[in-house]
Amino acid sequence: MTDDAPASYGYSKNKEQHLKRLRRIEGQIRGLQRMVDEDVYCIDILTQVSAGTKALQSFAVQLLEEHLRHCVAAAAVQGGEEMEAKVAEATAAVARLLRS
Repeated sequence: MTDDAPASYGYSKNKEQHLKRLRRIEGQIRGLQRMVDEDVYCIDILTQVSAGTKALQSFAVQLLEEHLRHCVAAAAVQGGEEMEAKVAEATAAVARLLRS
């Protein structure tokens, strides 16, 4: 890879699908703003918050899987410090997901 070449990440081959999914999630969040603005019943808003949260969590898990298959797997082939760094990075990402 040259300095001019764009980086290739695990999600790159599904980039358009990911962007479409994120736009859908963005729409859900805008819907929440509208619900609050329109004084919708609390439980109905909470139901939509839960749906938005699950959508983001699902996206995060898919992105993590792609990271493991691409970035961590490539580092495992290299071995050494690169592998150790990628495994530590992935472990930290999983820990953050579990805390959220």
